[in-house]
Amino acid sequence: MKKSTATKTFSISELADELDISTRTIRFYEEKGLISPRRTKGNHRIYTRRDRARLKLILRGKRLGYSLDEISEMIGMADFDIDEEQQLIKALQYGKIKLKEINSRMEELQILKQELLAVQEKVLNRLEDLKKQPAHSAEENRDSSNN
Repeated sequence: MKKSTATKTFSISELADELDISTRTIRFYEEKGLISPRRTKGNHRIYTRRDRARLKLILRGKRLGYSLDEISEMIGMADFDIDEEQQLIKALQYGKIKLKEINSRMEELQILKQELLAVQEKVLNRLEDLKKQPAHSAEENRDSSNN
């Protein structure tokens, strides 16, 4: 690790420890072209603050459910000619799409929740009905269902 007041660099293991990911994950993102660390004469990877920031963006994007292609576009790796304004516009576009997906899933989950609550209500009502019946009636019901 090289430290100077102008630029701090990181080893792959330092970044992996800090970000709680494997060194293999970092190498995978490099293979995908999402980060481009410099190399020492001994061919060891050297990561800058910029690489570290990009890794954090990649991890945030993954946590939010974006694909690596989407993340690549949002952080400007897919098109090296993209300027900051275009990058922000892309991020907003993907954000809108992701919010629509989330809202749709939330609606589906609300429907599922209502269906489960309705089933629970029916089960509870049936249990109450069974408790109200005399003990021999419950046995008769069991016997008649076995026939």
